[in-house]
Amino acid sequence: QIQLVESGGGSVQAGGSLTLSCAVSASENIYYITWFRQAPGKEREGLATIETASRATRYSASAQGRFTISRDNADNTYYLQMSSLTPEDTAMYYCAARRSGIAYGWFNKNNYSVWGPGTQVTVSS
Repeated sequence: QIQLVESGGGSVQAGGSLTLSCAVSASENIYYITWFRQAPGKEREGLATIETASRATRYSASAQGRFTISRDNADNTYYLQMSSLTPEDTAMYYCAARRSGIAYGWFNKNNYSVWGPGTQVTVSS
């Protein structure tokens, strides 16, 4: 049973940076790890994805240029480095594992079967 656990959330002022971590208990049959976020009253939004084998990355428009997804092979942990944060980045952040290698739909939440419990990020002005 694959489990994901996020950490690193917290409160930060606008313009600040934060790095989130996603610890993955097992890597078998995981093709992509993707970070999502969900603000109150809004849809869950995909931000950044990394292909586990090749480390190829893709970003949504919201994340491009400000967020960086990466992987630490040593401990099977995935990171989301976030910079230039604004109050609009306030949300619960989740990592998710995709057990299909299909090369599209990376930011469609319905394509992910394993989710972490989330970590809260709050950005104040």
